[in-house]
Amino acid sequence: MTRPSPDDYFSDWKQREALVQEMIPVVGRLYSERNVGVFVYGRALHNRSVTNIMKSHRFVRQIDRNEMSEFESHPILMALSKLDLWHCHIDLGKLTVKYMEMAQIGKAPAVHEYVRTELAALIGVRTPPSDKSQDIVLFGFGRIGRLMARLLIERTSTGEVMRLRAVVVRPGKPGDIIKRASLLTSDSVHGAFQGTVRIDEANNCLICNGNVVQIIYANAPDEIDYTQYGIQDALIIDNTGSWRDEEGLSRHLKSKGASKVMLTAPGKGSLKNIVYGINHDQILPEDRIITAASCTTNAIAPVLKVLNDKYGIVSGHVETVHAYTNDQNLIDNYHTGNRRGRSAALNMVLTETGAAKAVVKAVPELIGKLTGNAVRVPVPNVSMAILMLNLQTATTKDEINEFLRVLALHSPLQNQISYTEDPDAVSSDFVGSREAAIVDSKATIVEGNRCVLYLWYDNEFGYCNQVVRMVYKMAGVNYRIYPHSA
Repeated sequence: MTRPSPDDYFSDWKQREALVQEMIPVVGRLYSERNVGVFVYGRALHNRSVTNIMKSHRFVRQIDRNEMSEFESHPILMALSKLDLWHCHIDLGKLTVKYMEMAQIGKAPAVHEYVRTELAALIGVRTPPSDKSQDIVLFGFGRIGRLMARLLIERTSTGEVMRLRAVVVRPGKPGDIIKRASLLTSDSVHGAFQGTVRIDEANNCLICNGNVVQIIYANAPDEIDYTQYGIQDALIIDNTGSWRDEEGLSRHLKSKGASKVMLTAPGKGSLKNIVYGINHDQILPEDRIITAASCTTNAIAPVLKVLNDKYGIVSGHVETVHAYTNDQNLIDNYHTGNRRGRSAALNMVLTETGAAKAVVKAVPELIGKLTGNAVRVPVPNVSMAILMLNLQTATTKDEINEFLRVLALHSPLQNQISYTEDPDAVSSDFVGSREAAIVDSKATIVEGNRCVLYLWYDNEFGYCNQVVRMVYKMAGVNYRIYPHSA
């Protein structure tokens, strides 16, 4: 199935574009009617534009260094769409590439036979991935809360797995719900919400892509009766950061209709700090409160874990070049924190970060080996973590880059670690990245046992995607997947 380079690139583009236009409604029906997610190397195709899907194919060609294009994936998708598939996740990219490899050695059967054989374990299995639909409540509606709302609404699918039911905010002035809706639909960093939002002022509801989301006004986490809104056994996602220990977060559980709590910040005390992909197996059915650590911890923990497993980390320092946040002042003003009172838009602000210490909760073998600091810089989103490491085993730049490239494509960490070879990459290129971090391979420095790695990460959207993965885990959602090792 490998094709030679086209003589007419414009004609080639238009043909591939037409194929994607045919693929989009097929992907949409699989997702909305049968809860079948279709992916290309971990990148979802449902609710994506033509160009976005074409870029996902291009990512595979560039980083996995093969010739997969829409010409190859289109017939595979059409074949699988005819099968009796339900409630599963299928990596169309990997399914296609395996067929291409078989074709190259002359051992490829007909497409429909190949697809039926590869997906045999999924055909006809209609058992949903969870026992019941999980009600979700967002406690707080700031930067993280609104992005979480977008992601949860995007992933509603058939509604049989989970659904965003409510958002809790402090009592506001007249017209508050209109302002809340406006901030959800339009974002200066992440662009417009991909869908529609209607306002039902009489009932304090937002209707987002058909999902009725109740806006609940409350001053404290323990004063709400969720059941009066038809909400039962809800998972409360606290993205305010106001309560970070077990005592404070337990207040949520005093509200009728709430069953579990997840904090989108590092927890204090003995609370489990989870980085999805690294220690999410520690989430147990009986856990009622867990925390999702920080955006920086989620960015660095996966890479540090695999490097320590492969090469051994003797010691290291993590320097975070971080986008400014709402915690800082736009212009100089009083602030209880050191330096954070100075203008975030005009200064590089040296501040502390707990990420280097927090990472050991996910990767305990690094206890006592890392230090860390942070510099807040005048960009609104996308940060960089610089890992300066002393390794037990000497290596080379090419070896360590190849190790991380393969992990980004062919490991269970493909949603946590991504990879770029773009020599002109800058921070704004990674706005909207769904992986926890992206390795900038061109910037890697290795001298014997000394290694410096540069990781980009969308500290808002990439982090929220990690949180959503944890939501699935905490809700007991288990999709059947192809390939199983992905």
